[in-house]
Amino acid sequence: MDNRRVIRSALVIGAFTSMSRFLGMVRDLLTAGVFGTSLAMSAFVVAFRIPNLFRRLFGEGALSSAFVPVYMETRRNEGEATAWTLAARVLSLASVLLIALTALGCLAAGFLLTRADPGSQRAMILPLTQIMLPYMIFICLAALCAAILNSHRHFTIPALSPSLMNLTWIFSVLVICPLMGNTLEEKIYGLAWGVLLSGLIQFAMQLPVLRRYGFAFRFTLVWNDPRVWRVFTLMGPATLGLAVTQINTMVNSLLAAWIGPWAPAALFYSERLLYFPQGILATAMSTVLLPVFAGCAAEKRLDDLLRTMNHSLRLLSFVMIPASIGLFVLARPIVQMLFEWGNFSAQSTDLTTIALQCYAPGLLVFSLSKVFVPAFYAHQDTRTPVKVGIACVLLNLFLNILFILTLPTYLKHAGLAAATVIAEAFNGFTLAWLVHRRFGSPGWRPMIHSAGKALLASLVMGGFILLALPATMDLVGRWIPVEKITQVVAVLVVIAGAMVIYLFAARLLRCPECGEALDAMRRRRKP
Repeated sequence: MDNRRVIRSALVIGAFTSMSRFLGMVRDLLTAGVFGTSLAMSAFVVAFRIPNLFRRLFGEGALSSAFVPVYMETRRNEGEATAWTLAARVLSLASVLLIALTALGCLAAGFLLTRADPGSQRAMILPLTQIMLPYMIFICLAALCAAILNSHRHFTIPALSPSLMNLTWIFSVLVICPLMGNTLEEKIYGLAWGVLLSGLIQFAMQLPVLRRYGFAFRFTLVWNDPRVWRVFTLMGPATLGLAVTQINTMVNSLLAAWIGPWAPAALFYSERLLYFPQGILATAMSTVLLPVFAGCAAEKRLDDLLRTMNHSLRLLSFVMIPASIGLFVLARPIVQMLFEWGNFSAQSTDLTTIALQCYAPGLLVFSLSKVFVPAFYAHQDTRTPVKVGIACVLLNLFLNILFILTLPTYLKHAGLAAATVIAEAFNGFTLAWLVHRRFGSPGWRPMIHSAGKALLASLVMGGFILLALPATMDLVGRWIPVEKITQVVAVLVVIAGAMVIYLFAARLLRCPECGEALDAMRRRRKP
């Protein structure tokens, strides 16, 4: 894939991911209105982190990243039939391991539940955990199926499947939760059952597409296939390498549960707002880059890999730098616009806003690992990212404890967010140094030059937002007396204006990424 095809594929995935993020905003809006930052919502957040972490570790993270290079190498060297056999064997073994792991988790949760005080936070978390743990079986297998499709350059269905989870979540909030009872503690169980159902749906929708590509799954446990062992050997250290952010977030949630009953929920809503711009390009770029880098590594085209990395990093900085600044400046208006209704109070807005402002600079640094880590995994090196990842997790834990001990109570959860950003910056810059040391320079000077232009254009955009937002709110408020509608219209108008200002400033500064993105979106001409 040339750079234009990489960008175009990433934009296609980004479009579907954006649709999923939009539906995610709808689901979070409804969830905030029903549950707010209540103890029930915080219990659900902590319980959901556990299967969601395993999804990242063994599904979208380690297992997929270890599988793709071995699968593509097998396809290239031994043909399609052998590659499909490898896929069936990995799926079979993974399903057995996931079922065993889920059973152990449910038994452990049941054992701890017998020792939990009735009505305590632990007594609320553990039953929700038992319901949602089987979700990781279906979602991890769905992620593995998606990795197979991505290896065949089919990105659409895998990118579309997360939207189904959000639709199922929305259905659960509107239909299932009211049927579970009258209190929030009873209604939250409807959300947990909805999560489990969404995992089953996402897995089922991958199977017909795989069959069209020629995959006829047969359950088979073969323990002596060296390719299968290679996948799981690579997966071991990769478990941490690609999932540093998720592990840090999991640690944050567990520590936040000790800060106060509102803290996990406030962090959850701020993270959801962070994931929307990140998913537009960073997650999509990571999905595309792993098979691309794996192909370059298999054919020993290191120059092409570095050139693709350069284009990817410049495009990420062009998008994520203005997104970080815009999210920081607009944090409070966005939280008010989306979440402040029903059980989501003004105090919930304050708590969520400060966490979001601490998270906002992380948009760029969270994205760095999504470019650098696939370069190591494409060369079947999972040990290097995991060493950096361990240091990152330890740094995050140290900073978490430091901020919890030193910050006022109402800022402790924001300190957890700031700790994650600092640790992720360490992770990204260390991986960049290791990429340079092992593979050579991907062209740091033009990347820094482009990032500097993007930062300057973003500062101009930030100044526009600060000046335009109060005036726009006042102007719209004169015409529309309903406060919520005024917020929505004013914020959306300012965001649209800010995007225009940024692109105009970028054109004046001659940022090449504008033209590259437009060229990638055009239909490729036939030779």
